[in-house]
Amino acid sequence: MCFAADPHMGTWKLDEAKSKITPGTAKFTTVTFKNTSGNIRVTGDGMDANGKPMHVEWSGKFDGKDYRVTGDPNADTRAYRKVDDRTLEVTIKKKGKVTVTSRTVVSADGKTRTGNVSGTTPNGKKFKNVAVYDKQ
Repeated sequence: MCFAADPHMGTWKLDEAKSKITPGTAKFTTVTFKNTSGNIRVTGDGMDANGKPMHVEWSGKFDGKDYRVTGDPNADTRAYRKVDDRTLEVTIKKKGKVTVTSRTVVSADGKTRTGNVSGTTPNGKKFKNVAVYDKQ
């Protein structure tokens, strides 16, 4: 598959009106996916669970293996797995324990991506979020 045609690549902005984000959970307002020499680089900007600005960076492959993440106080690794051309599954871990899972699907027209995110907050509360992003 040609990475230029990868529907996940590019910059995505959160559509807060269409999203359902549980209060007290992290929220990414902008997410960017870039192909850099065979690795994928993902950056996310938003707010942590306490409403403080957060900038997260991850670099790796969509192969389901754990790769280090920086900037996320509640995670030290993320594993991205490509289910099909439009679907990604992400497993987020802190000290080897899964804290958040997400399944994100890019629409057929490539203009929106919807992430169904579930996990446990740092204080132990379970949550389910739906984050809808528009391609920029």
